[in-house]
Amino acid sequence: MNKESGNKTDAPKAKTKICPVSHKCGGCKFIDKPYREQLKIKEKWLKDLMRPFCKVEEVVPMECPEHYRNKVHAVFGEDRKHNIISGIYEAGTHWIVPVDSCLIENEKADAIIVSIRELAKSFKIKPYNEDTGYGLLRHVLIRTGHVTGQIMVVLVLGSPVMPSKNNFVKALLKLHPEITTIVVNVNNKNTSMVLGEKEQVIYGKGYIEDVLCGKIFRISPKSFYQVNPVQTEKLYGRALEYAGLTGTETVVDAYCGTGTIGMIASDNAGQVIGVELNGDAVKDARNNAKRNNIKNIQFYQNDAGKFLVEMAEQQAKADVILMDPPRSGSSEEFLSSVVKLKPKKVVYISCNPETLARDLQYLTKRGFVVKKCTGVDMFPYTDSLEAVVKLSAK
Repeated sequence: MNKESGNKTDAPKAKTKICPVSHKCGGCKFIDKPYREQLKIKEKWLKDLMRPFCKVEEVVPMECPEHYRNKVHAVFGEDRKHNIISGIYEAGTHWIVPVDSCLIENEKADAIIVSIRELAKSFKIKPYNEDTGYGLLRHVLIRTGHVTGQIMVVLVLGSPVMPSKNNFVKALLKLHPEITTIVVNVNNKNTSMVLGEKEQVIYGKGYIEDVLCGKIFRISPKSFYQVNPVQTEKLYGRALEYAGLTGTETVVDAYCGTGTIGMIASDNAGQVIGVELNGDAVKDARNNAKRNNIKNIQFYQNDAGKFLVEMAEQQAKADVILMDPPRSGSSEEFLSSVVKLKPKKVVYISCNPETLARDLQYLTKRGFVVKKCTGVDMFPYTDSLEAVVKLSAK
């Protein structure tokens, strides 16, 4: 299956002048629409979903809506003539669509991936073949710091042994001296997951740092970090405006991940409690809090719903709950625990307005009123939209 998707017999969809592979990639659903039109479509979608609850404020646009993704992933393989190709999987398949540059990806990251492909050819490094399990180079992941300009290159290999490793690193750094760190990640399993468990730092510190809303965050290969930091600052700014913190509140940051919004909220809160099930994310969150010298925040590794139930049973109080659940939305267990805890305010950050509407229905039937809602365009050219909602206890 490591072949160019052009070999398939399916009738192709219409190509666009902006991107020659958008008809195969399927990522940028709105690539042929002017940006203002994209915003109108997204705003109408959000308004329709929010009609039972409240009026929707204008969608917050992105000033420069191109090349915003600071995390870029390329899969490596061969075409029919055994030339090395790199790019993305065609939507719903494991056919590789060759890509050199992308409208929404960081341009420097795209250029580094092209250089790695050329170097792999000259160093005779074979790309991994999913069907046979032979070959070495599976994926390349590039992460860039928007404010710091730091760049991490992650080479995902099918085996821990990389021939001419030191010379390869020297050659890559000669082409791109701006690279801050290079990590080898070993993924020798037959899996659709990009990253494996084992890592070896072969240049630099093994992580990069970036600044978001005035706080410094460490980003390692597996760390969660928002892929569009420019719009994330606007999203979090609106969320904290809705929270209306005065410096005395107890804030619960549910689904806290690496603790970004909780740490940003800590400046104006009495204390912040972050809850996250993923152990690696909690470790990152604690390191980030230490790095920023934040004393009024604590992180717990736990299921957010169970944690809130325990808080309610112990008659602990939470003045504000910040919640940022996955695309599937929140569980009924979590929502019922919010109802039991009776915070004065809930600020719900959503990456899927449809599950947001479902969850709001539950909360508004049980003592909460939706006060405000804003959409934030985090992913221009795609059909995704983030929203932030303010709820108050009746």
